[in-house]
Amino acid sequence: MMKVLLALAALLVVALCKETFEGHQVFRIVPKDDVQLSLLKDLEDMFEFQLDFWKDVTGVGTPVDVRVPLDSLESFKSHLETRDVDYSIMIEDLQAVLDQEQEEMDSAARFAQPRNTDSYDYYNYHTISEIYRFQDMLVAENPNLVSKVVIGQSYEGRPLNVLKFSTGGTNRRAIWIDTGIHSREWVTQASGTWFAKKIVTDYGRDAALTAILDNMDIFLEIVTNPDGFYYSHTRNRMWRKTRKPNRGSSCIGVDPNRNWDAGFGGPGASSSPCSETYHGPSAHSESEVKSIVDFVKSHGNIKAFISIHAYSQMLMYPYGYTRTAVKDQAELHAVAQRAVSNLASLYGTRYRYGSIINVIYQASGGTIDWTYNQGIKYSYTFELRDTGRYGFVLPASQIVPTARETWLALMTLMDHTFKNPY
Repeated sequence: MMKVLLALAALLVVALCKETFEGHQVFRIVPKDDVQLSLLKDLEDMFEFQLDFWKDVTGVGTPVDVRVPLDSLESFKSHLETRDVDYSIMIEDLQAVLDQEQEEMDSAARFAQPRNTDSYDYYNYHTISEIYRFQDMLVAENPNLVSKVVIGQSYEGRPLNVLKFSTGGTNRRAIWIDTGIHSREWVTQASGTWFAKKIVTDYGRDAALTAILDNMDIFLEIVTNPDGFYYSHTRNRMWRKTRKPNRGSSCIGVDPNRNWDAGFGGPGASSSPCSETYHGPSAHSESEVKSIVDFVKSHGNIKAFISIHAYSQMLMYPYGYTRTAVKDQAELHAVAQRAVSNLASLYGTRYRYGSIINVIYQASGGTIDWTYNQGIKYSYTFELRDTGRYGFVLPASQIVPTARETWLALMTLMDHTFKNPY
């Protein structure tokens, strides 16, 4: 009885510490002209309304999604209306959505802990400890195919676990996949877990995957930003960045997808520690980024690098920091076209594709720009479901459909990498 009471007390403390989003609304704004576009760009750099841009300002006619706190709702609406800017409400009360999400997680957690990866609940979101436990079970069940490589530690001391899928050999050509570099994009970590199980299930059964793994290794980092992911579960569901303190500022964290040494500090990243796109004090300042950099350099034979984000339904290749086309653009574009076509074949989900700067916006210091510049030709980044109805709070019912369709695109990229050695 005492243990139960202590557990309930611990849950109550966590609940009381959590940031709430009661009354927060997610707006969708579509700028009609350059004047409105400029107005929205100015809002990105203003802290008056405490806005959280879910989908950034890109161009005229392209939707912008932004979370508006309850305290700013009336003043923000007035700001838009006096400037003749139209808007719609995508989410009426964010906390109501989050409460439903938490209720589903709590309901699933009431069942006994899975004893193996077959009984793991792929249809629900999971905490970092549950994902780490899943990784250990997968390794234990498949010792001849899967191992766990710890490539470093997060700022708060959590292991940076990478699953290595290999049938033997040394320093073989390899494919890297990471999910969850932005912590609030929960469908990515959930999809990464599903991918891991899919690999061990399909090896020996699916000819294409078997051929890949008989000749290449696959590295999969499911929780790329563990401190942020833990914080998004325990304190602030909308947390995006890392959790390292910034010198001279009360604002915490760096955007780990602006921290790479590829146009570092340029347009599309912020120098303000309080910004969601803060690039950090220097390139590779975050251990979560530096650990991947060191791993890629020491391995020396990674041929494809795929970084998975959410949301917006896009498949992109370099560059993001410059309009200069990569020398392999024609090939990368053709492969992306095949990948999104295969993805759409399952449920009809439509993806946009192309270079980052043309498809979404200019962004400096991004992951795949750096990997491409390191000689990794097949560098791609996904933005998974959806296009904004739910955004970062995609219902758990969409996890497995998202993972299944994304897997078809992943196999397209991996198969092409395998069949086109360089």
